[in-house]
Amino acid sequence: MNTHKNLGIWMDHSIANLIELNDSKTSHTIKSNFTHDKKVDAFHKGDNLMHNKEQQLNEAYYKGIADLKYDHVLLFGPTNAKTELHNYLNKDLHFKDTKIDVESADKMTDSEKDAFVRNYFENE
Repeated sequence: MNTHKNLGIWMDHSIANLIELNDSKTSHTIKSNFTHDKKVDAFHKGDNLMHNKEQQLNEAYYKGIADLKYDHVLLFGPTNAKTELHNYLNKDLHFKDTKIDVESADKMTDSEKDAFVRNYFENE
């Protein structure tokens, strides 16, 4: 019997909660460096600079999340950040054998996120 390493990632543009449900539930958080203060500072220097800065910091944020070694990844959350990460991962050949699913979800408590991930992979 093959054991699949499954990972759920609840995310928006500011934070990603990585949830691995195994014998001892493990989770950790990755935060984006594109804070409100950096956004305001870049905006005052010009709209084009703000857009470029946002792209650079989002790329770094997604790259930090992309350090994954899982067979099946579920991306879920309230914003389009999950779709942006999905597109980012699809461009990387390291993930060609990783099944990546994207689901919409509202803001959730940690318990709700855990239950969402557990239910998703149990019904696979």
